[in-house]
Amino acid sequence: MEMLQMIPTIAGKIRKGINERGILYYNNLIDELRANGLTPAVTIFHWELPQALEEEYGGFLSPNVIQDYVDFANLCFQRFGDRVKLWITFNEPFTYSQFGYDNGIIAPGRCSPWVDPTCTGGDSGTEPYIVTHHQLLAHAEAVHLYRRRYQPHQKGIIGMSNVAIWMVPLTNSSQDGRASIRALDFMFGWFVNPIVYGDYPAEMRVLVGDRLPKFTPKQSRRLKGSYDFHGLNYYTALYASQLTSPPNTSYVRYITDGHVNLSASRNGKLIGQQARIGFICIHEEFIISYTM
Repeated sequence: MEMLQMIPTIAGKIRKGINERGILYYNNLIDELRANGLTPAVTIFHWELPQALEEEYGGFLSPNVIQDYVDFANLCFQRFGDRVKLWITFNEPFTYSQFGYDNGIIAPGRCSPWVDPTCTGGDSGTEPYIVTHHQLLAHAEAVHLYRRRYQPHQKGIIGMSNVAIWMVPLTNSSQDGRASIRALDFMFGWFVNPIVYGDYPAEMRVLVGDRLPKFTPKQSRRLKGSYDFHGLNYYTALYASQLTSPPNTSYVRYITDGHVNLSASRNGKLIGQQARIGFICIHEEFIISYTM
């Protein structure tokens, strides 16, 4: 269950106050789920940023979004936390960062003009990293708020749901083996390393350089351990191999920063049985695993 916008707007501007009709809708939904023996699991952000915040300061490109996100999370905890015991701060933040800011195929549709001239503006070499940075900081602050103010008496748990594709080396070469680990770091470790260890994966630091934002010591401490569970969305696996030549430094973007080539097939054979959905090449289920 995902929390949609509950802050009313007028003429594109945020109006002070709370959309009580939205609150009533989710109260009724939560009560109905519980009445039918279902446990509500609430996602606070699944890529639905209010347009007013996008227009006001650029949404997740600005650090201003961190406090606005925490305010919204606080409202959810206040109004629903007596019945909701499982909170997901962000669902697939990777998808939002890559597809929203590297190739621009989902909202807000930003990318470098050489990637797609129809994008609404952007820089595929910097914006995905900035957006991820602010998502992570917003996550950490929401978790600390919940733990301090609500968890002791509401007795719920809170975490993030990430997405990962399993990376299989294309060949037995050591280069492809390292490429498969690096590809996983650029997708999964990008988000999980900071909340477990307090920083991005080391190879991302090396390959992305100054384009990868840095955490202050305080931010690193806030991030480290900011989860009661890890959620995982798993769709498929891909073959990973080392790029035969480095990416063109004149055309920098997230998707090539890892120096990895990904493929669903090897020698013309798919990595697994083709599923009904085109981009899924093996049969699997969505998995959420909990570690308290």
